[in-house]
Amino acid sequence: MNRNSKRNNALSAASFIVKNHGVEKLTLEAVAKEAGISKGGLLHHFPNKQALIRGLVEELTDNFVTDVNNRAANATTSDGKWSRAYLEATFNDITEGNEMSTALIASLFTSPDLLAKLQSEYLIWQKNIENDGIDPVKSTLVRLAADGLWLSEMFGLGKLNDDLREKVIRSLKDLTE
Repeated sequence: MNRNSKRNNALSAASFIVKNHGVEKLTLEAVAKEAGISKGGLLHHFPNKQALIRGLVEELTDNFVTDVNNRAANATTSDGKWSRAYLEATFNDITEGNEMSTALIASLFTSPDLLAKLQSEYLIWQKNIENDGIDPVKSTLVRLAADGLWLSEMFGLGKLNDDLREKVIRSLKDLTE
């Protein structure tokens, strides 16, 4: 098993622990056990818990940023592409396991400064969304509604059933066309 694989296993294990047991259960011992690696192997990649959390937040943030940017770059129409890309990436995150939620929770409860990269990406996305070739109020409403749906799912507040969630996403997508 190469180093990258052990590192990825450790990050996946850390994400699993945060999502399923809470940030307070995130310990180096728990991550090593969940990842099936020795604590020494974990410490080789992450010398302390803070480094592990930083690695987790950076990995999950990078994945989400890449997803949004790739969706915008591969859009078939230019008008509304950033709004749709953000909406689709957010919906994908919700349906695929709320990885960004894990990053937010881990950083908020340990080191809010870890959100700096995501905050700067949001500034770029918002600017792109406002200049998306559609009404900037509509495009911003789509982003804010996507964020609201994401937070609703993240905290289990008024979660929507799958059918209604799909209809909401479709309606939001229609606003971007």
